[in-house]
Amino acid sequence: MFWTVTISLLEGFFTTIQLFVLTLVFALPLGLVISFGSMSRLGIVRIPIRFVIWIIRGTPLLLQLLVFYYGPGIILGVNIWGSGDEGRFIAALVAFVINYSCYFSEIYRGGIQSIPEGQYEAGQVLGLTKSQIFFKVILLQVIKRIVPPISNEVITLVKDTSLARVIAVYEIIWSGQAFIKSAGIIWPLFYTGAFYLLFSGGLTVLFHTIEKKLDFFR
Repeated sequence: MFWTVTISLLEGFFTTIQLFVLTLVFALPLGLVISFGSMSRLGIVRIPIRFVIWIIRGTPLLLQLLVFYYGPGIILGVNIWGSGDEGRFIAALVAFVINYSCYFSEIYRGGIQSIPEGQYEAGQVLGLTKSQIFFKVILLQVIKRIVPPISNEVITLVKDTSLARVIAVYEIIWSGQAFIKSAGIIWPLFYTGAFYLLFSGGLTVLFHTIEKKLDFFR
């Protein structure tokens, strides 16, 4: 029974890993783009973006998953996600990417705005362009400052992937809970905690290593 449960949980954990990795791949760069928009001097750009960020950060991810999955079908009368497991996974991925890109954007914005204005002025005196100043002078300093809050969000994402089960995405907790009904046992549900702890522990070590590598900015 132990190996049967383990294999089933590994299958669910593979979906969890997929959702986690793809969310980061899309949300990290998108968050940077959104942060630039939220800092724009053009009100027509800045105000709508900040309004969307306010909505996303002010409502539960669980609610957003339900709205993203069921909303288009109810409002438009068309299931834009497609049918089956793949359609549910895509809907969950879109909801996660939008949610986390908004959170990441605020972290980026805080990091960028924390750099003293003198850094930009010094770059201009040296004859650097705005893009050169950002990528050669500012960016690495920003990365150093945002690694701790980014690491917190990434570890939170590991646990938030379990919310995808609300739209029937078969992640690891869904796999563990299935044994309650099929075999009348609950320990597989607790067993899923070991997967989360190991994964989160690995990420904690990774981010600690990254922080050590960036210590030369002190």
